[in-house]
Amino acid sequence: MNLTKIIFLSINHFLSEWFTFDPQMFLMGRNIIFLDEVDSTNNYAKQLVSDGAANGTVVLAHFQTRGKGQPGNFWESEAGKNLLTSIILHPGFLEAGKQFLISKIVSLSLVDLLTPEVNDVSIKWPNDLYIGNRKVAGILIENSIKGSTLDSSIIGIGLNLNQLVFHSKAPNPVSLQQLNGKIYDAQEMLKGFFQYFEKWYRLLEAGKFQQIDKAYLGKLFGFNQWRNFRKDNETFEARIFGIGEFGQLQLEDRSGKITEYMFKEVEYIF
Repeated sequence: MNLTKIIFLSINHFLSEWFTFDPQMFLMGRNIIFLDEVDSTNNYAKQLVSDGAANGTVVLAHFQTRGKGQPGNFWESEAGKNLLTSIILHPGFLEAGKQFLISKIVSLSLVDLLTPEVNDVSIKWPNDLYIGNRKVAGILIENSIKGSTLDSSIIGIGLNLNQLVFHSKAPNPVSLQQLNGKIYDAQEMLKGFFQYFEKWYRLLEAGKFQQIDKAYLGKLFGFNQWRNFRKDNETFEARIFGIGEFGQLQLEDRSGKITEYMFKEVEYIF
């Protein structure tokens, strides 16, 4: 593990400064680890899972040397400019086949966090947060399964806060500061995320899947709008009909035919 500084905060100290309700009822932040530098917060979190990390353990980094995106991609972030975090969960109550619900509640929590700051926040399937047509955050969730249920989920989040110049080939990145001129504190934004995520996680525990699904579709980028998509270098027109049980994107063409696509099988054309 490559790091310069590591700090553990106890649940009572950490939560007494950030939250006003009973810390024993709060999941996130029971252990929080601050890193000056790491290759990837998700990689670090994986090792913590192997070492028996508790439910709700959080890794927060100042800088990532090899931030992870979806396979084949990386997450660009200048040191100290953005929110780079990974959260460890042990959602043993959730069937393995319903694991995409984790992605849904993370996305909805970020929508709740960003909506007071900027307009036109949406969730771009499967793992991005958009403001208008520009990407402000990415999510990378790595699950492990034990038997028929989830054993652990590592939730990686990169949220662009204060970066003003992006150098990667990503076509449409944006930060909150670029949009509204405000300077953001990563720890304060993480605090806000915890509060929203706790609400959605409790709904997931309670089996309120339909409520989560409805909220997710209501914030889904391009939902029920005719747009152009690309598959195997061919462009076609369709609209998003819904999301399948395993996270598939369901597209309906002009004839009414509905086709399901897994991750990386289809892409939006802007």
